[in-house]
Amino acid sequence: MEQEIYESLKAIRDPEIPLDIVSLGLVYGVVVKDNVAYIDMTLTVQGCPARSYFAQYIKEHVLKNFPQLKDVVVNFVFEPAWSKDKISEEGKGLLRSMGWSI
Repeated sequence: MEQEIYESLKAIRDPEIPLDIVSLGLVYGVVVKDNVAYIDMTLTVQGCPARSYFAQYIKEHVLKNFPQLKDVVVNFVFEPAWSKDKISEEGKGLLRSMGWSI
């Protein structure tokens, strides 16, 4: 189920960068224990104003798509720090096609 949850997170887009949070490399891991999904993720910057948006939206998204879960806990971590290197090759290609310098 962990891989399925990870894959489902590709439906969630970053509000500023036109990519999903998985392609951006923001999702560090998904663990399911006792019917609770624990999602470790980072943000592009520690003070990102989208922090509460991501926490709520991810929780709602995962519970909707995996109704057998009791809860979802989004844990924000900043080690290792996010960098452009964490963006998938596919994501980098997409950003370049939109004119981003990456």
